Amino acid sequence: MEEDISLCLQMADEAMSATLQRAAQDLAKIRAGKATPSMLDHVRVDYYGSMTPVAQVASVSTSDARTVVIKPWEKKMIAEIEKAIRTSDLGINPQNDGEVIRLVVPQLSGERRQELVKKAKVEAENARVKVRNIRKETNEALRKLQKDGAPEDAIKKAEEDSQNLTNKYIKKVDDMVAAKETEITTV
Repeated sequence: MEEDISLCLQMADEAMSATLQRAAQDLAKIRAGKATPSMLDHVRVDYYGSMTPVAQVASVSTSDARTVVIKPWEKKMIAEIEKAIRTSDLGINPQNDGEVIRLVVPQLSGERRQELVKKAKVEAENARVKVRNIRKETNEALRKLQKDGAPEDAIKKAEEDSQNLTNKYIKKVDDMVAAKETEITTV
């Protein structure tokens, strides 16, 4: 029974960790007015019939805090990359000089910054809800183990551990969203 209890807690820890990673990815997608190569992580181009990430068909770098420079390894990919960026949800118009594509990230207005902060808080709350749901499922599994004959004191201890895990991951989500909020509001 002890093995089953520790397995429940281990599965909860792994699920909460995965939720935290997803939240980090979702928060990274929220642009803070700074140019980063990761802005293009979700943009795919048609490369010989296969949808491929931009970073796999070009070198992506930042020349300054507001400009992303994309240098395709094959010149004919410039038009494809440009088309993929225009159809993506980036909201940035690419500038092409025949050699490289430049993306100039516009300065964010105060109102837009507040919208982005709200969006980040919504993403964080979604992550918190997922973590709490994992705790709920874990506690239900622990109660089922108790009905199957596990000692009550071991289950109570495991429920406390489950709550401690939940608190730990919710704190990490709170820290991530606070850092993102600072990043967004810093001009």
